[in-house]
Amino acid sequence: MTLLFALAAALMDFEDNLSEFVLETKRIEVPGFPDAFNPSIISWRGYILMSFRFIPDPKYSFTSHLGLIFLDDDFKAMGRPYILHLRDFPPCRAEDARLIIVGEQLYMVYSDNSEEKISKGGFRMHIAELHFDGEQFSVENIERLSRYEGESREVREKNWVPFVYNGELLLAYSIAPHRIFRPIADDFCETLCLTQSSIQWNWGNLRGGTQAQIVDGQYLAFFHSAKKLESVHSDGKTSMHYFIGAYTFLPCPPFALTQISPHPIVGRNFYHGLSYTPYWGSVNVVFPCGYICDRDHIWLSYGRQDRECWIAKIDKRGLFRSLKSINSGLDDSTVFEVDDPLAKLGNPWIVGNDDERASHLLHDVAQ
Repeated sequence: MTLLFALAAALMDFEDNLSEFVLETKRIEVPGFPDAFNPSIISWRGYILMSFRFIPDPKYSFTSHLGLIFLDDDFKAMGRPYILHLRDFPPCRAEDARLIIVGEQLYMVYSDNSEEKISKGGFRMHIAELHFDGEQFSVENIERLSRYEGESREVREKNWVPFVYNGELLLAYSIAPHRIFRPIADDFCETLCLTQSSIQWNWGNLRGGTQAQIVDGQYLAFFHSAKKLESVHSDGKTSMHYFIGAYTFLPCPPFALTQISPHPIVGRNFYHGLSYTPYWGSVNVVFPCGYICDRDHIWLSYGRQDRECWIAKIDKRGLFRSLKSINSGLDDSTVFEVDDPLAKLGNPWIVGNDDERASHLLHDVAQ
């Protein structure tokens, strides 16, 4: 018995280290879909619009659907949810949408597998237009991104980070290195930028989470990572644990990373709460998919345990104070060729990596 108590005492409880800037967490209920999860949010037409994912039958966990619902300012559901029809056959396998607006058009970026036989290589990122006629959402002009640098049938693609630059949709394929794709016609993405960064993060590989948006002069996004370990939350058993962090990057090419969370962001009830029979193996999951912000606060939407939708209210100044600077390997001799009309910044474009020079760059671009 003494040994058991000693082992329990040695196990980590991640909520022992709550992030002070996470002011509040709240679960979002989706009417008719109690197991909705992995929500993305965006401000649209004066409302908060949220996407969500649901699995109709746990016996067929690869069959996965996406829905939308409007929320009020307290993040309570308004009216009924709208279930998106993506195709009739094979069964829908859409995962983890991110919502983003380009110009006046609302888009959804998500992963799906439209091949009859399921394989890693069948899962590819998709971009689709969302249209609303006042009664129902429709999905139009779905584009499957199947040709890009590094494409492999051995890799399951998901969690690309969408952001808008100069009125165009760009996608961060990876965070470290920060590889930026520009989707163009015929399912093809060209590589626009690639920067390497020296990052210290001990909680698994950095992977995409939310969309990236300009906040206080630079892009801000939230990432996720995962690592197998034992904790109080897994009852001392080895289990995959997911973590959330934030990062920023330059507001113009080459979109190099500038700051990152040194430790996981943790809010109350991130890891403590209801437990469920897992779809795909034992996990302890918090999964960021979207955020909105104003002058003082950020509202981060995230999934919990592949069964719940949550929102975290974050103090914006506190979050930014918590971030640490990143060395992205740029020096005063680094030259980036930037083609108009995408960048409209001149050619060539030179940037240095020392703090004073970088701060001037961020200030100048933000004006």
